[in-house]
Amino acid sequence: MPTRSLAPAVGQIAGDRFFAREGDATAVIVRARVVFQGLVQGVFFRANAQERARSLGLTGWVRNLPDGSVEAVFEGEEAAVEDAIDWCATKQPYAKVRAKMVEMSEPSGEHEDFHIVG
Repeated sequence: MPTRSLAPAVGQIAGDRFFAREGDATAVIVRARVVFQGLVQGVFFRANAQERARSLGLTGWVRNLPDGSVEAVFEGEEAAVEDAIDWCATKQPYAKVRAKMVEMSEPSGEHEDFHIVG
């Protein structure tokens, strides 16, 4: 996806992507909704996902679903969102993720922190 310079204000919608400036770097802000399947409930998945997301400066939420999977919404810089998804899928200490479904969309900016739902 192409990136463009941010001008004139931080947080301005520019075309089809949202850009923010931190120092001299231009960052692409994204939202990802992810459903993780496998051994993901009862293994501290949500708490570990929250800790990782917060350490990366992301906002959003994570929750258990009735079918035994876990759903998360990560919002923030694209590289950090990708890192959180990869970490949750491959590096969770007790979980065994067998599949993940990722849906990318425009950021909503509705969350101020990353929290566990339910």
